[in-house]
Amino acid sequence: MSQAYDVIVIGAGHAGCEAAAAVARLGKRVAVITLHLKHIGRLSCNPAIGGLAKGNLVREIDALGGIMAKVADATCIQFRRLNTRKGLAVQASRAQVDIDAYPLEMQRVLAQTQGLTLLEGEVAAIRMTSGHVSGVILGDGSELHAPAVILTAGTFLAGILHTGDVKTIGGRVGDGAAHALSGSLADLGLRLGRLKTGTPPRLDSDTIDWDRIDVQHDTVPEGRFSFAEPGPRLPQINCHMVYTNAKTHDIIAKQIHRSPLFSGVIEGTGPRYCPSIEDKVVRFPDKERHLVFLEPEGLNTKRVYPNGLSTSLPLDVQVDYVHSITGMENARILVPGYAVEYDFADPRDLGHDLQHRNVPGLFMAGQVNGTSGYEEAAAQGLVAGVSAATGTTFQLARDAAYIGVMIDDLVTRGVGGEPYRMFTSRAEHRLLLREDNADRRLMPTGREWGLVSDQEWERFTERSERYDAAADALNVQLTPSVATKQAFADAGIGDIKGPMTARELLKRQGVDWDDVRTVAPSLPELPILVAEQLTTDVRYEGYIAKAERQAEAMRGQDTLPFPPNWVWADIRSVSTEVRERLDAAQPKTLGQAARVPGVTAAAVQQLAAMMVKYSAQA
Repeated sequence: MSQAYDVIVIGAGHAGCEAAAAVARLGKRVAVITLHLKHIGRLSCNPAIGGLAKGNLVREIDALGGIMAKVADATCIQFRRLNTRKGLAVQASRAQVDIDAYPLEMQRVLAQTQGLTLLEGEVAAIRMTSGHVSGVILGDGSELHAPAVILTAGTFLAGILHTGDVKTIGGRVGDGAAHALSGSLADLGLRLGRLKTGTPPRLDSDTIDWDRIDVQHDTVPEGRFSFAEPGPRLPQINCHMVYTNAKTHDIIAKQIHRSPLFSGVIEGTGPRYCPSIEDKVVRFPDKERHLVFLEPEGLNTKRVYPNGLSTSLPLDVQVDYVHSITGMENARILVPGYAVEYDFADPRDLGHDLQHRNVPGLFMAGQVNGTSGYEEAAAQGLVAGVSAATGTTFQLARDAAYIGVMIDDLVTRGVGGEPYRMFTSRAEHRLLLREDNADRRLMPTGREWGLVSDQEWERFTERSERYDAAADALNVQLTPSVATKQAFADAGIGDIKGPMTARELLKRQGVDWDDVRTVAPSLPELPILVAEQLTTDVRYEGYIAKAERQAEAMRGQDTLPFPPNWVWADIRSVSTEVRERLDAAQPKTLGQAARVPGVTAAAVQQLAAMMVKYSAQA
């Protein structure tokens, strides 16, 4: 087998699927190579999409023409809004999806994508010609040719599964590992490190006493991620909540020496913000209990995912601590929890196009870059796919998208020795980067790059026109007439003391678009999505204007490029530590330099002064 493509994608997880779809959407021929075709789009850990900051990524992917949101909506079995008691900038959506239906839907979408070929096999090496990527060599010795390769190997590079002292070769249960490819990458000079992640045991639903366990409420049955026309919905079901207790913690503490995480068997660092249960017991000894969400994995399976019980402890210990939890005294473990240790490549060696600086034509996306999470992987896959297909850097600014924040963090700061996870706190401009306005932020960009279909663009244009018309209509004046006062009272939105506009009324706490329409009937009826965007923009317009000014100021730094011939080691106006950090990071602009860990504000001022001096001499 020797075939030629425009782009080859290694791996068909969330990064690989999104990368391949983006390449094909741009009219290029793309081959996706995966160990098992039936595992395309598989949910290796939690069968859920979205969450804090992650929901923003999903919506941004959708606004750029991506597929994750649509697949999640088609296979959703529970939809929730998180952080609803806090400001809109940190609220987020999360969908529990059917673990069997999601990959099937992803496979269907990819199979119907023109120009996309799915191949089963193992990539053993990256093929190089004259210092540039020219394809891949498969385990059977055959070759595929392409000027660009996107590596989305997930946890499969030299992957090892750990359950107590039992070690198994693999990137996840039921799959092997890519040891030959890992060696090939090292031969190419990639800086590889070791990370760890984990998953909890899967439980048998029939053996859990649900009558003694609380239901998780605050669901949004009509909630969706995608801006596209809503499609059919699967039946919605409940998730539940339980807590660990003193007995649980005592069982774990007494057996902690049997965890490979603490015995020194596992070398890789695990995710700080998604720790194993044994990690929680050790790090938080004073905490009396830990919350565990019992999440059904699908409509046609008995498997339950106990979110919060991730572990690498031996099976007998897992059985004991599961049985110590109320309602789970007789719960049967269907699949033991395990930790997976794997190789990753230092993302500081990548450009913002996610192309490796020292291996032209090699793009990298997903957990291979040290990230954690389906959503982070998919977002990287989209960026790598567009960049590889076009030969141009597809870069989103930090004030335009969480995707831009994440990739800038990765290539300038790295992962800091532990898996990188997206948080709202990582974004300086999170009030501008809300879930609800992802289409207005990014769909014009997606259209410009050829990623957004005509149908999606027409829907966006219609929403935009309705938004603009409604925003203008808010200038209607309301006067404190008897009829208006009665309308206010009937709507339960307080009183009107003097003349005011509908816009001013919409700023009142607890007042929504439909409330305002009851007292100002000339206002148009709006879809929920448009009404939410407009209400948020009006209510927070002062804060938004301030955030936009701050973003503009910071954008100025990001447009100041360093001279290409600067040698960081020769710059004596900053400390040795700063020089070393800048030399390692190789920032291209003053803004990137300012975000490198350890680079002080004083050092940034010195660099800015040097740039002014350099420009004057040029």
